[in-house]
Amino acid sequence: MRNGRRLAMLLSALLACSCGRAEQVVGRADVIDGDGLQLGELTVRLFGIDAPEGQQSCRREGRAWACGEASARKLRELVNGRVVTCEPRDVDSYGRIVAVCRTGGIDVNAALVESGLALAYRRFSDDYVPAEETARRRRAGMWAGEFEPPWEWRQRRQDQAGNPAAGQRGAACDIKGNISRNGNRIYHVPGSPSYQTTVVDSGRGERWFCSEREARDAGWRAPRR
Repeated sequence: MRNGRRLAMLLSALLACSCGRAEQVVGRADVIDGDGLQLGELTVRLFGIDAPEGQQSCRREGRAWACGEASARKLRELVNGRVVTCEPRDVDSYGRIVAVCRTGGIDVNAALVESGLALAYRRFSDDYVPAEETARRRRAGMWAGEFEPPWEWRQRRQDQAGNPAAGQRGAACDIKGNISRNGNRIYHVPGSPSYQTTVVDSGRGERWFCSEREARDAGWRAPRR
């Protein structure tokens, strides 16, 4: 983790200075979710897009389908087994790099939006609005049916939870934040292999989360695959 913090601090300093853009981050990536990658010690959040959460479902032809899982699967298709080059645009308050990532000449961020499995995150950038319009015209992915924008889905989950105190279990706060013996912070969603056997011990700093994004923002990660 020290190397990760050091690199994040370096990137933050480069981004803050007037000397130009931060250096590229290059390597093979593991997929965290539909808009998150892990490159070694570094966590990368894809810039300008927002993908459905892992637990999120959409509707198509009157049936629910796991659009969150589909988004992560699409990202895996794009990056698995390939060298990924990420150009940092920012470092967020949690030390994650926010970047545009490419592989084989493909803008991964744009490809996800064009597939209809992520949306342009207009709150932060309009760069991928054209890609979103393309997906909408083609009725690709989520655009083939009905869906809730990821940011609205997360807010609704928090509202349903009744704004419980941080780390407490609410009506919709069913994600378990566990701390392993070696200090790794790992979250488990309902239905995952370790969910039933994981016990949340608030005395050890463990807690409940209302969404995977909330867990990641707090410094927890999904189990390694």
